[in-house]
Amino acid sequence: MPRSKSKMQAAAFSGTPDDIELAFYEALRSGSIDKLMDCWADEDEIACIHPGGARLMGANTIRASFESMFTNGGIQATPAHISRVDSLASAVHHVLEQVEVMTTDGLVQAYVIATNVYHKTAQGWRLVVHHASPGMLDEAQILAQGPKVLH
Repeated sequence: MPRSKSKMQAAAFSGTPDDIELAFYEALRSGSIDKLMDCWADEDEIACIHPGGARLMGANTIRASFESMFTNGGIQATPAHISRVDSLASAVHHVLEQVEVMTTDGLVQAYVIATNVYHKTAQGWRLVVHHASPGMLDEAQILAQGPKVLH
């Protein structure tokens, strides 16, 4: 008897927020919409904001946005630096993403500052918010170095 989707997802993602984050970025790079959507919580209020874009609410809207971005293949986004605030039932990851974009002048590296929010759900850890903003090289270098003073 085949397992239900939620049971398969729970088996695949019963680990940590880091496991979901790894799966999310792997799905971005491979352009796998099903694997990407498996990372998201099954809730109406999930949200995604792409750099310079509007707030997208709900799985269908988020799926459609990524499907349109995947028409030319995956998105070459790699977490370059992650700062974490994790608790028992939620986790917030501030991510410096290094993105490779093919332009008419060739391959260009860009930086994106993202916040990924994870909740522990009945299916295990799942993404509930991905909010990405354009980053600047100077900001990326500062973020990658981390704070010099701890309070």
